[in-house]
Amino acid sequence: MPKGLKRAVGALLIALGLYSLLGFLILPGIALRIANQQLAAMATVPAKLERLELNPFSLEVSAWGLHIGEPAADQIGFQRLYANLQLDSLWTGALHLADVELEKSQTAVQFSKDGTLNLTQLFKLPASPQPEVKDPDAKPFPLRLDRLQLIEGALQFADLRPSEPVQFVYDSLNLELKNLSTLPEDNADMTLVAKGPYGGQVDWTGKVSLAPITSSGQLKITDGNMKAFWPYVRDAVPLVLEKGTLSLSTDYSLDLSKGTQLLLTNAAITVAPFAIKAVDNRPLVNLERLEVSETSLDLAKQLVTIGKIRSQNLETWAAREKDGQLDWQKLFASKPINKKVEPAPNSVAEQPEGTEAPAPTPQTDPNVVAAQQVPAPTEPAKPWQVLLQDTQLRGYRIHLADRVPKDPVALDVGPLNLDLEKFDSLNGSPFTLKLDTGLGKQGKLTAAGQVNLNPVNAQLKVTTQDIDLRVAQSYLEPFVRLELRSGLLGSDLAVNLKSTEPLAFSVTGRAQVNQLHTLDTLKSRDFVKWKQLTLDGLDYQHGDSLAIEKVSLAQPYARFMINEDRSTNVSDLVIAQPADGKAPASKKQDPAGKPLGIHIGGISIDDGSANFADFSLKPNFGTAIQQLNGQIGTLDNRKPQAAKVDVKGKVDRYAPVSIVGSLNPFEPLDALDLTTSFKHVELTTLTPYSGKFAGYRIRKGRINLDLHYRIEKGQLNAENKLVVEKLQLGEQVDSPDAVDLPIRLAVALLKDTDGKIQLELPVSGDLNNPQFSVMPIVWQTLRNLVLRAVSAPFKFIAGLVSGGSDVDISTVQFAPGASNLDGPAEGGLNTLAEALKQRPNLRLEVEGLSAAKADGPLLAEQRLHREYQYIYYKMLQRRGDKVPAKAGLLEVPEDEQAPMLEGIYRTRLKKQPPEEWKELSDDERSAKLRADILANWSNNEVLLRKLAQARAATIKHYLVSKGGLADERIYMVDVSLGKAESNGRVASPLNLDSE
Repeated sequence: MPKGLKRAVGALLIALGLYSLLGFLILPGIALRIANQQLAAMATVPAKLERLELNPFSLEVSAWGLHIGEPAADQIGFQRLYANLQLDSLWTGALHLADVELEKSQTAVQFSKDGTLNLTQLFKLPASPQPEVKDPDAKPFPLRLDRLQLIEGALQFADLRPSEPVQFVYDSLNLELKNLSTLPEDNADMTLVAKGPYGGQVDWTGKVSLAPITSSGQLKITDGNMKAFWPYVRDAVPLVLEKGTLSLSTDYSLDLSKGTQLLLTNAAITVAPFAIKAVDNRPLVNLERLEVSETSLDLAKQLVTIGKIRSQNLETWAAREKDGQLDWQKLFASKPINKKVEPAPNSVAEQPEGTEAPAPTPQTDPNVVAAQQVPAPTEPAKPWQVLLQDTQLRGYRIHLADRVPKDPVALDVGPLNLDLEKFDSLNGSPFTLKLDTGLGKQGKLTAAGQVNLNPVNAQLKVTTQDIDLRVAQSYLEPFVRLELRSGLLGSDLAVNLKSTEPLAFSVTGRAQVNQLHTLDTLKSRDFVKWKQLTLDGLDYQHGDSLAIEKVSLAQPYARFMINEDRSTNVSDLVIAQPADGKAPASKKQDPAGKPLGIHIGGISIDDGSANFADFSLKPNFGTAIQQLNGQIGTLDNRKPQAAKVDVKGKVDRYAPVSIVGSLNPFEPLDALDLTTSFKHVELTTLTPYSGKFAGYRIRKGRINLDLHYRIEKGQLNAENKLVVEKLQLGEQVDSPDAVDLPIRLAVALLKDTDGKIQLELPVSGDLNNPQFSVMPIVWQTLRNLVLRAVSAPFKFIAGLVSGGSDVDISTVQFAPGASNLDGPAEGGLNTLAEALKQRPNLRLEVEGLSAAKADGPLLAEQRLHREYQYIYYKMLQRRGDKVPAKAGLLEVPEDEQAPMLEGIYRTRLKKQPPEEWKELSDDERSAKLRADILANWSNNEVLLRKLAQARAATIKHYLVSKGGLADERIYMVDVSLGKAESNGRVASPLNLDSE
């Protein structure tokens, strides 16, 4: 070997040895010492690197045992760090590392209460130099990394800022990057698997580019425990997480070269289970499972597309509190943030006194600042668009409560099933909605149709079944004293929502309320109820019209009562509301809008009933109407057309009642023609009214009423026909309201031969006159009729006989001193007899009457003539002459009469003639005796009473024998003495009385 070659080889070997010594021993030692010196100088906590190895031939570097932090509590550390540098880094212009491995690294990340990050406090870093202006064309440091591997690393995270610290651990982090480069268009393959003791495994595979920064791949989180990050949520809203597990998977594509472009595809989220509650342990949400799949997100387009949502068995609670706010609303209410506003450092107000303010600069000039503070007009931000293709919610349950009413209301909704298809938040097209849920214990609600959001409109088919109306009880209580005992709502409706601004919608279809039962809570009695109310052909146009083709009422019932103080049960039910404050005088009320058009095609009543009671009467009055059936025709407040009415029923089960005719309830004063008929109504039920107003109970009787009321343009013409059958009054009742009239006589006067009382009470007047009232007029007409009958009964009954109304049959006139009837007297008695035959319940009282002035002288003459006959009859008998059968048949000669005067005077007058009459002649003495006898007998009460009795007997005899009346109907009352009429005749009065 040549000597030069040997020297070269020797030098090479020496250089190689020195290079090896330097690379294997000296440089690692020096580097380890320098590293530990720098760590000791700059670290704020104990820091140490245990070992450093270098292979100068393969350019492999290994660092062992890095510990930064307190002993046994490393904040940063690793077991081994390995890197393999490639020689081509010298000529390629890029740092090329073939392999980098980090084994069993440990990182503890912690934010303290004040927000300080522990990692920033590990080293004493020098002050940052003045930042230089970045070159927009600057390129990143060239680096090529063939493989980067993180082996079994560990990450501990803690955040003490929330009210409850956030902590989670990943104790198995494995990352592999292949072909990582900062050179353009180079992509690295990445695989990351992170596991921890508390679940939430992360699997991340994909590609990463650093120039530009882009990434694509797949990300998956499995069984993540939501409690790990929930304190962040709880500090925003007071929600306590009981349980929550989250799983997520997605394909992604990220590009930061031109802004932030993020695209997520095939995203899927699963939450199962999930439960939250309020801080007071009230349950809020309990979810069995939620799955979101086939989802994508495009950040650039601000578009979220959700393919499928599947969720089962969510249970939630919501309540309206006493103040009217929802409990959820209170939970999510934002907290006020109080920020102290610091004064500007150059504020003029802070300028010390005696110094001049500096000249304004463009930065401090108020005008410039004000101009700079004027915000430039900005375009509205582009809204996010959410597309929801297919959503299915199953088995949801919502527990609603309303604590505003005095008695809180609770309503359970569910199980609720909801389907949504093709939902677009920007309303590119309508979406399909289908809802099926239970309401309360047995109610059901379904809705299906199309909904649009912009503009807002919807077409839905809504059906309800057995919705319990008792839920409205608490809302009724502040207004009416009414208990809603039962009521079930059912419907089949089509809802067409056209807009919300202004609100415009229509509802068509059919609705019914079954088994409605309301109770008067004051009296604990039924108020209104029915078996079924059906509305067919319902058509409601909001704000314009309400049309119902047919209203059907099955077994309706209503109760109306008059209380002791004459108030009604209806008025008692209404609870007076506090008066609202009056609006300011300057505020004008809006004019009334167009009235709602109401059209009802017809009303059908099937087997209706009603009760009426009047407790203001003693005894109390009550009656009932049953079997009420009929029809009411078309009602329309926009067409002035009267509706046909045909309703029939029965009063107290047996007495038929009917209402037939036409009416317009919206304009009752314009046109009405109703005929109401009551047949065979038992009058015993009206005893309380007869006792109150007539003073007598009713023992027996029935009444028929035929009422015909006609109204045309406010003018009333009414006919009230009453027929009372077999009326019998009972015992008398002490009533301060009773009329002061002989009621029994009035009944007898009005009752005909068939035992009927037939009355016609016409009423007419102007209903537009506020002083006009129908019932007071009817009552006054009836009272006047009775008063006229009892005040002039003979005139009243004379009117019953044709042509007899002008004949006075209340007295029978006799010639003075006579008891026989002449032609006019017999005519009057004939009329009376005919009238009494038509009023069989009347009885006649005949009162014989005589007048001393008219009848006395004639009675005295008749008595003196009978005395002559009696004395002369005895004289003839003593003589033995032939005499008639009785003295009244004799004619006494005048020459025989004068001698008889002396005896008659002494015998009948029982006194002696005066002594001075002895001086008179015989003719003068006879004249004196005769005049004195006649004067004495002219005032003889016995003679006058006998004449009155004879007259009464003559009247009765004529009515019985000639008039055909039963003698038991005629009573002869005690006679009386009176005066003669102006014509000189004496009238015997007649009186009427009832049986």
